[in-house]
Amino acid sequence: MEKALYLVSGGIDSPVAAYLGICSGWKPVFVYFDNVPFTGADTKERALRTIERVTRVTGVKGETIVVPHGRDLEMIVGRCKRNFSCLLCKRMMYRKAERIADQHGCGVIVTGEILGEQASQTLRNLILDSTVVRTPILRPLLGMNKLEVEGIAKEIGTFEISTSRAQPCSAAAVKARTRAKPEELEGEEGKIPVEELVEEGVRGAVRVSPP
Repeated sequence: MEKALYLVSGGIDSPVAAYLGICSGWKPVFVYFDNVPFTGADTKERALRTIERVTRVTGVKGETIVVPHGRDLEMIVGRCKRNFSCLLCKRMMYRKAERIADQHGCGVIVTGEILGEQASQTLRNLILDSTVVRTPILRPLLGMNKLEVEGIAKEIGTFEISTSRAQPCSAAAVKARTRAKPEELEGEEGKIPVEELVEEGVRGAVRVSPP
């Protein structure tokens, strides 16, 4: 069974993507990026509960890893243009995810992104985000609409968990760019120590047990 690295935020989409990937035969390594202080402990708890539910419904177990990401957001919010913050955040997540995927023998990264659902998920922005890693990024939900995804979430029992109250990310982009340019993102990333943050995040990653 090929191993895949699943990025799980605890929202509606990523647990469904993980479920579909596991059902397709990709053994899971789950990764949650901890954005404290921009999100709360309740956000992490919600993500871990969705992972536990996906594991139960599929019957396939895998490691769960929590990666610190708050310092990245502190620098992005403090030094970079706020309309790029979600894109810069995602690119940093992908970089860390690739290092962890390599460590655990995962051939792909799986995300819950849906085309056009958010400003950071336009086709152009998804392509730009993907260029920072060599590892293939699979998006099982890419062409689905939200109602389809919610229907699957309800069927597998993650919807109620994913819609429970949790602190939203306070580092979200302001007037987010839907058609970013490579040179713009590279210019903003020049304001932060990208490699240092990636290495720090990977070193600080810890294995946890879902509730």
